[in-house]
Amino acid sequence: MTAIVGRDPVTGRTRTVSVHDGAITGITDGGEDDGSFLCPGLLDLQVNGFGGHDLNADPTPATVHALVRAVAASGVSRFAPTLVTAARPALLAALRTIAEARRTDPLTHHAIPFIHVEGPHLSPDDGPRGAHPKQHIRPPDLDEFDAWQAACNGLVRLVTLSPHWPGAPAYVAGLRHRGTHTAIGHTMAPPEAIHAAVDAGARLSTHLGNGIAATLPRHPNPIWTQLADDRLHATFIADGHHLPPETLRAMARAKGLSRSILVSDATALAGQPPGRYDAAIGGQVELDGNGRLGLVGTPYLAGAARPLLACVATAMHDAGLTLPEALGCASTVPAALFGLPALAVGAPAHLLRFHRHACGALCPVETIVAGHSISP
Repeated sequence: MTAIVGRDPVTGRTRTVSVHDGAITGITDGGEDDGSFLCPGLLDLQVNGFGGHDLNADPTPATVHALVRAVAASGVSRFAPTLVTAARPALLAALRTIAEARRTDPLTHHAIPFIHVEGPHLSPDDGPRGAHPKQHIRPPDLDEFDAWQAACNGLVRLVTLSPHWPGAPAYVAGLRHRGTHTAIGHTMAPPEAIHAAVDAGARLSTHLGNGIAATLPRHPNPIWTQLADDRLHATFIADGHHLPPETLRAMARAKGLSRSILVSDATALAGQPPGRYDAAIGGQVELDGNGRLGLVGTPYLAGAARPLLACVATAMHDAGLTLPEALGCASTVPAALFGLPALAVGAPAHLLRFHRHACGALCPVETIVAGHSISP
């Protein structure tokens, strides 16, 4: 039996979570207060890589194992490994690799509840396409999706697509019947196409406000349409670069905290020193000292390079969220959307202990992944 103690971010009082054999066996008030906070483990729905480990550059099971440990050390208990637009053989190979990595390593099995495929059914246009390679953009195809699931034992539970494709509603409905969520992203689809996708079962907007043209009509445009639909949750990259503070604040207010989710969209360059890099997706990219990752020679971002816990702190500063509100957007809200247990007796012990510093920074002390302790 292990006792994990920390302050409840909601009440400020200490509590003790008892853990045995990877599960929570008790939650009681009190315990020795060392100044750290204790909350449900963070769940990141969009992780392309971290700490030099890249899921989109011919990964091996060892790559995935190392990635899991690097992400956990940054404060995240569970995450959805995110594969971006690629040729069909490359996607199938990466899906097989992730499934094999889960099969051969208990920590990876617990840390990866499902896979997110971002693309390849996105807008082919510059701007909304972002850093996704245009040559591999293609229409949605249920036969291809079924091949993905066969390759990874059904682990794909989130697919991001642009609903401008004529076959998008049927594809979304097909995924819904197969138990997979569809997210809308990287799109300039008109309102009627977005409405049709949501009517068919789409339930999420991927990094709303990004993956879109730099210049939009005042109205209608895809942002207004997605913000206004209460059937859609929305993910936001609160890294201080993808969304200006007033934009993040207004979007979170419009969507509501029960439907707002924070994601890192971290790439392999997250946690790396500033400089120019040759990335597997995007080619020449530059990471500056403030954590902005962009495509060299363009105004476009090339993913993100800050961990999710840093995004929680930024959301507090930029959007005016309280600590419990921001933490919920990175833990209990996404967990509820995907039917994953949070902090409760009998649930897997996914927890986070962290310090909150006077400057506003949140720093992990210990990440618990189904009872396994990972330190920074």
